[in-house]
Amino acid sequence: MVTPREALSLAQDAGLDLVEISPNANPPVCKIMDYGKYKYDQQKKAVEAKKNQKTIEIKEVKFRPNIDTHDYDVKMRNVKKFLEEGDKVKVTLRFRGREMAHMELGSQLLQRVAGDVEGMGKVENMPKLEGRQMVMVIGPVRP
Repeated sequence: MVTPREALSLAQDAGLDLVEISPNANPPVCKIMDYGKYKYDQQKKAVEAKKNQKTIEIKEVKFRPNIDTHDYDVKMRNVKKFLEEGDKVKVTLRFRGREMAHMELGSQLLQRVAGDVEGMGKVENMPKLEGRQMVMVIGPVRP
């Protein structure tokens, strides 16, 4: 155990800083180091960690209840591409006018979408009605 004055003089003799590591310990723990270099290294580590992390975006694909087969195929190609890139997909099914009377067509279409992405993605939020649209969120399957 070294007194604070001795520790400070040791640090000054070495041309380094006296840094308090654990102030709540009894006695407090200090370390002799180059504080500027330590802060620089911490900053570099933070930048490296941020560079390596992948942010997951939510992409949206909009459908209509009476969609044609070719239009459906094009939109499903986009959904699969988004899932392969690791993004979540929000599938929105919009009802207009008299289509509100045929909700079962919309839920069948969303079930068809969920079946077509089987293996690539999993349904995170089951289809639910929000006003005039049904929304379903599909997340990518992690290997």
